[in-house]
Amino acid sequence: MRIFSCENHINHALDMFIAEQKTFPMLEEIKNEEKLSTVCSYCESSALYIVANEN
Repeated sequence: MRIFSCENHINHALDMFIAEQKTFPMLEEIKNEEKLSTVCSYCESSALYIVANEN
């Protein structure tokens, strides 16, 4: 599972991941070259973070 999140939705993304996966996620910042083309999973803003499984 991977959730892309902007600054406004990061808490929601973390909560949703934990509720669905029943484990804590890895939180990574998106690389600068990928920021322009990646949008938040909850809105149309640029994503700043990836909330994902460890693998």
